[in-house]
Amino acid sequence: MLHSLAGRAETPLQARLLALLRDTGPLSRAQLADRLEVSRTTVAAEVARLGELGLAEETGPAASRGGRRSTMVDLDASIRFAGINVGATGLSVAVTDGRLGVLAHRAVPCDIKQGPEAVLAIALRTARQLMTEADVDRLVGVGIGVPGPVDFHRGLPVSPPIMPGWDGYPVRDAVSRELGCPVVLDNDVNVMAVGEQHAGVARTAHNFLYVKIGTGIGCGIVIDGELYRGADGCAGDIGHIRVDDFGPTCACGNTGCLEAFAGGAALARDATAAAQAGRSEILASLLTDKGVLTAADVGTAVSQGDPHAVQLIRDSGRRIGQVLASLVSFFNPDLIVIGGGVTALGHSLLAEIRGVTYRRSLPLATGSLPIVLTELGDHAGVVGAARLISGVVYAADQGRIP
Repeated sequence: MLHSLAGRAETPLQARLLALLRDTGPLSRAQLADRLEVSRTTVAAEVARLGELGLAEETGPAASRGGRRSTMVDLDASIRFAGINVGATGLSVAVTDGRLGVLAHRAVPCDIKQGPEAVLAIALRTARQLMTEADVDRLVGVGIGVPGPVDFHRGLPVSPPIMPGWDGYPVRDAVSRELGCPVVLDNDVNVMAVGEQHAGVARTAHNFLYVKIGTGIGCGIVIDGELYRGADGCAGDIGHIRVDDFGPTCACGNTGCLEAFAGGAALARDATAAAQAGRSEILASLLTDKGVLTAADVGTAVSQGDPHAVQLIRDSGRRIGQVLASLVSFFNPDLIVIGGGVTALGHSLLAEIRGVTYRRSLPLATGSLPIVLTELGDHAGVVGAARLISGVVYAADQGRIP
């Protein structure tokens, strides 16, 4: 169960009212009554109760439409959420207002392999720094995304392949104790999908896929506007779809997974091998200067016209496109959003993914299917994490995972 909160929605109508204010902005009592299909008297009573709970407030008279002017209602100005999105090589933290507008944001490098205590200490320190910068005394709730499978009801990672030491660690409860507010934990690609749906290119999409290409590869699935997690919470783990029976060994222990061919770690591995074998002078020079190569260095080599680096990008995009083509045929989405750190490699990767996906899918499924880069970048995860916890705080049933 989530920790209790002094002020939260008590009825389904209150929950709907708060979500409406979050997603559309201030509305008059009359507008709320129309959209919620209840009487103005009912709205007035619910707003008064939400005011007592510190969740909504009246902000003055609405513009006159003739006759008696209605009263404007908005979320309480003091509501503050935090979103924390942890990746394999860094984390992002943001403090938002009640409508999820970002008030302060910071990205910090860290290694997920340091373990939960060290990584969460960095996240908490960053969150407190941002609270000070944004003049925030307390948080109403915190959302967290981590790069691995999650038991949502217990708030802990479950056998995450790239997160040694995190299996079964009570992330939700540990952070809740430290910050004194409700916390919800989810997979990082799910929170990115929710963030893109709330404030990015997927705002009007009802059935879409958010594909994160970073150190690992994952997919957030939204069906009829709702995040789909599957029976056990691990839907969308496309990085571990086998694409070659005799491929390299993956972090999950199997061989030939998509992630082992096309993830950021795989690109760094193949770039290092090319540099050491003398197949790329540019990558070899970068390796000599830095001592280690990353996926970003492949992008640097591409920008300098290195043909081997270009081929690495094309091979990665081809593998991802093959898997996406299968997903398109199965799911028939109306949009695919590509995000994650590897997207910094630019449009050469996106072009290859698009080309393979379109060629290998049925024309009916791709005739009007956009495949686009995220609009939110680093903000997708933190906004999505804040959106998830807002759904809990604004819901009448606080134990519900939205």
